[in-house]
Amino acid sequence: MKTNRMKQKLLAREPVFGLSMMIPSPQVVEMAAELGFDWVLLDCEHGTLSMESVELLCMAADAQGITPIARPAVNAPEAIAPLLDRGAMGVQVPHVTSGADARRAVEAVKFYPQGKRGMAAGTRPSQYGLSGSVAAYAEQSNHESLVCVQLEELAAIQNADEILAVDGVDVFFIGPSDLSQSMGFIGRPDAPEVKSAIAQTLDKIVAAGKLPGMPGTTQSVATLRERGVLYIYTHLPVLLASGAREFFLAAKGKNIARKPS
Repeated sequence: MKTNRMKQKLLAREPVFGLSMMIPSPQVVEMAAELGFDWVLLDCEHGTLSMESVELLCMAADAQGITPIARPAVNAPEAIAPLLDRGAMGVQVPHVTSGADARRAVEAVKFYPQGKRGMAAGTRPSQYGLSGSVAAYAEQSNHESLVCVQLEELAAIQNADEILAVDGVDVFFIGPSDLSQSMGFIGRPDAPEVKSAIAQTLDKIVAAGKLPGMPGTTQSVATLRERGVLYIYTHLPVLLASGAREFFLAAKGKNIARKPS
């Protein structure tokens, strides 16, 4: 398994910026790398990604030197292991609401003795079993793989202390969209009650010496950095929309000469 450069930066308390994508485009992964992103989030919870396309996207990420992280549809070994076997260097697990949920995620990612992940020695991250020993691969995988858990429901916020106490979790990610709807403010992550819950949980994560994560936009990313958030991604449509707005604002009101027909 290759070195997880993104995890190395996080352990050095450096911010890492990702691009979340729901569509199977290796070309977008290549462009993300050229634009300076540290990692890509391959969204298998909401997107149209198959296992085959996940593997191709991981190949593109590896070739460009950025880190592929995958979001499984559910917190279950049968959803997590195939993503890792195809080359994802970590997972961002949705809907973790308790310490038991967080431990289940860690166990699905890590091989024995840290977890219960099933061994398949002939996969991409093990060089198809053609070099090195199985034991060395398991040890390296346990070291390099990243576990991110999503706190995105009111129950998760209420159980934050027990979730933070779970060994093996690298990033504790707060999801404003699902959190806002679980608190009765669907589509309103800026509601005072939601903002307060997020702020209190961020403070807990930082005070515990753990690594916080959140999605960011052009408007929010500076504030997130000030709050100590290190694991930040933006969505591909958000990035396109921001660029399109800038383009059309620049073009607005300009008289563009038309060639006579």
